[in-house]
Amino acid sequence: MFDRYFNYAATAQLVIDPVEDRIVCANQEACRLLQRDALQIGELRVSQLFSASFPDLVTFTQELQDKGRGWSDQLLLSVPAGPLRVETAGRSAEAGEEHYLHLSLQPAAELQALRDRSDARRHHSHGIGHWNRVARVFQEFERENQLLLDAAGEGIYGVDINGMTTFVNPAAQKILGYSAEELAGRNMHHMVHHSHADGTHFKAIDCPIFAAFHDGKVHTEEDDVFWNRDGKPIDIEYTSTPIRDNGFIVGAVVMFRDVSQKKADRRRLLEALAEVESLKNRLELENAYLQEEINSGFNHHQIIGKSAAIQNTIRQIQLVAPTDSTVLIHGESGTGKELIARAIHELSDRSGRSLIRVNCAAIPQELFESEFFGHAKGAFTGAIQDRPGRFELADGGTLFLDEVGEIPLLLRVLQEQQFERVGEAVTRQVDVRIITATNRNLQQRVAEGRFREDLYFRLNVFPIESVPLRRRKQDIPLLALHFLQRAEQRTNKSGLKISNAALQALQQYDWPGNIRELENVIERQVILAKDNILRFAALAETGGEVQEPVAVEPDAVLPQPVLVRQQRDNLVRALTQSRGKVSGADGAAALLGLKPTTLASRLKKLGIDPRAFRGGHPRLGSERREPPVGAGAAVSEKPLVGGGR
Repeated sequence: MFDRYFNYAATAQLVIDPVEDRIVCANQEACRLLQRDALQIGELRVSQLFSASFPDLVTFTQELQDKGRGWSDQLLLSVPAGPLRVETAGRSAEAGEEHYLHLSLQPAAELQALRDRSDARRHHSHGIGHWNRVARVFQEFERENQLLLDAAGEGIYGVDINGMTTFVNPAAQKILGYSAEELAGRNMHHMVHHSHADGTHFKAIDCPIFAAFHDGKVHTEEDDVFWNRDGKPIDIEYTSTPIRDNGFIVGAVVMFRDVSQKKADRRRLLEALAEVESLKNRLELENAYLQEEINSGFNHHQIIGKSAAIQNTIRQIQLVAPTDSTVLIHGESGTGKELIARAIHELSDRSGRSLIRVNCAAIPQELFESEFFGHAKGAFTGAIQDRPGRFELADGGTLFLDEVGEIPLLLRVLQEQQFERVGEAVTRQVDVRIITATNRNLQQRVAEGRFREDLYFRLNVFPIESVPLRRRKQDIPLLALHFLQRAEQRTNKSGLKISNAALQALQQYDWPGNIRELENVIERQVILAKDNILRFAALAETGGEVQEPVAVEPDAVLPQPVLVRQQRDNLVRALTQSRGKVSGADGAAALLGLKPTTLASRLKKLGIDPRAFRGGHPRLGSERREPPVGAGAAVSEKPLVGGGR
């Protein structure tokens, strides 16, 4: 019985499950309103149906759950013809353990039309039927309702069929600045309604107030202007209701109110909401950048090293950090230029704000302006909303331009700290400290005409060199231990050690990839480690080869026979440990970090048969022995540093 009454209800009815975001059922009127059948409605999500006003839906359903009942005129239904505003009454209902919301929906436009018609009837019932002639009707209306007109806060005036003013109440006189004598008998449209808000002429034939004379309908405008005696526009909303006498339209009565303050409040609210949205977008972007920095390899790590070169760099950082001077960090790739920039930021007064990093080389030239300065909604295809640029995000903080190139558009903002978003004429002021980094010789590029001299001098206020690893080799043991601990955490290993011999081998290599290459080599060996000792027998895969050293003078150059013998000993140890197995996860090639084909070629060249090592030790006569060369070929395997947690 309930289902039948529900289905044939006069208004659209929906039952929804807010937790599951589904429509439980809908009656026939709801199907008509939504322009869908019951099956189609059942396949929709509630959030889909109200997608055009989803935040208002969340607020409304929360009100129903909290208070049990509620009403809203802010919800928009998504129907095939477009968004449809509805007035919605709802209540909370429970069926066993399940919780539902029962919604009653009515189109807002239809309800407003019914209310307007009701208003017209009320106007008619308050004396319109007593007017026999046009002049007498208005005189009676004014006389009999004078007290009401005088007390009304809204402006009220009457016009005859020709648009001439018949009466004006005190509120209308106060709002418009005219006296009743100045308006009486004058064409009201020509007096106060002659122009649109933008100043363009408003023809009387198009006036909704006069339209009531022709179609006999009530006309309501919520966004219009009247012009006062001083020639200034007043924001108003009004209702023009036709007046009939014996079935004939004889004029109209207009009720209006000054909504200037209301519109000003609304504008301020919209501006505040836009500002909140802008701040929200900015915080979301800042959060994305900060999350990226959290995931960055260098984010929380201090500058490591005790060499004279790195101590000099630290002194320069401490000198320039408290200032707002522009810093140019130059040096080879992989030397930690970003780490220097971060140290400057964290030691500055700007550390409470963000450090925004921009990889200039990764930004297409045509997007430079939008990325750095942001853009306004609609500035170009795809600009669906206002978006702040990197300078706005770094306001009050530091902007780090990595791999800085030829970017002439930076000159003005560097000089004046001012810019405009793409598609916007508003000049914005920012307070940003600039730190740049490059692995190129900008001075040489200036001399070659490949970099603007004025931009170079703007950037090169305080230069800091990021020293390559080959010039600070005494820091390699500290760095190796640091990277070993990090690699253990990443690979879930512990107790690994680096021998003295291995550290000496690392210090003999020139590291063309600098700190980044050292970190990668350490992590690779941690992954390949079969016991708790890391060995660096070969770095062929990283662009060079390092052998564990013999005990010779630090600056001595090893003769070729010694290098050959060391390589041979390395291969023998690997084959012994792998029991003659060359390839595979536990083969000699994996232990040495070589390809199996490369290892096989070297074994053949040295005359070593891997099959002789299958018992764990080489059999006599299994390899061609070379006469001993050099002294001190034995290498210590005593562990020096470890990464144990």
